[in-house]
Amino acid sequence: MVWFRRKEKGVLTTEKKQIPDGLWQQCEQCREILYRKELEKNLYVCSKCGNHFKIRSWQYIAIILDENSFEEQDSNLQSVDPLKFKGVKKYSDQIKSAVKKTGLNEAVVTGSGKIERLPVVVAIMDFAFIGGSMGSVVGEKIARAIETAIEKKNPLIIVSASGGARMMEGAYSLMQMAKTSALLAKFSDRCGLYISILTNPTTGGVTASFSMLGDVIIAEPGALIGFAGPRVIKQTIGEDLPEGFQRSEFQLKHGFVDSIIPRTELKTKLAQIIRLLWSEGDNGSRE
Repeated sequence: MVWFRRKEKGVLTTEKKQIPDGLWQQCEQCREILYRKELEKNLYVCSKCGNHFKIRSWQYIAIILDENSFEEQDSNLQSVDPLKFKGVKKYSDQIKSAVKKTGLNEAVVTGSGKIERLPVVVAIMDFAFIGGSMGSVVGEKIARAIETAIEKKNPLIIVSASGGARMMEGAYSLMQMAKTSALLAKFSDRCGLYISILTNPTTGGVTASFSMLGDVIIAEPGALIGFAGPRVIKQTIGEDLPEGFQRSEFQLKHGFVDSIIPRTELKTKLAQIIRLLWSEGDNGSRE
């Protein structure tokens, strides 16, 4: 038997490269694996199927408003636990956890800014904060934003993203429906322009109040929009429900929303709507 011995080193292998976490993200709708940087450039809209990913309030601010034009108001307001609610987790602990997780004090960010140099007042909900649920502080911040729009005579834009009323605050939460709706009626009487933007999801008490009271109601493609869930509705009416009946496309077909606008076109379309329907200084009562 003849033995061979290699005199020189063989092929050298390189060390295995580690792929950083968060470099790729899977689309929950079509399951396509997307390069995160490209996804960010496309405003978190899937390039394959058009699915609109859930995004944070600060991301909507960057998309909708002119750069460096946003001035936040009432950022210090924070919920308390008036009912001393205890479930699987104490409500007070849920608030602390949500603040730490999101960097926000509540589920809505409000303030003033500009869209293509047009002044606006905005309230943008954040689903990451306890499901974007509407408690007393969310209602109060939106109410103050409406009052600011009345005072400045500027258009009002509310971006909704919510699972509904915050049950941990009981009747305090439900009262926000009436409070915000009453102030929007006052805003309307002063000829204010209110544009409501419905994102995925917009449900519960938010749908039953301010989100459906806009002069112009816009929805993102594929957004879940409704009050109660499909199972509850089916049990109530005792009938099978149409496929996709709570999605924005169905709502548009049946007249509940005025337009479906992709996120990539949102800022331009908002500016066009404001220029068409709003005149600076409008503040007279309707005849």
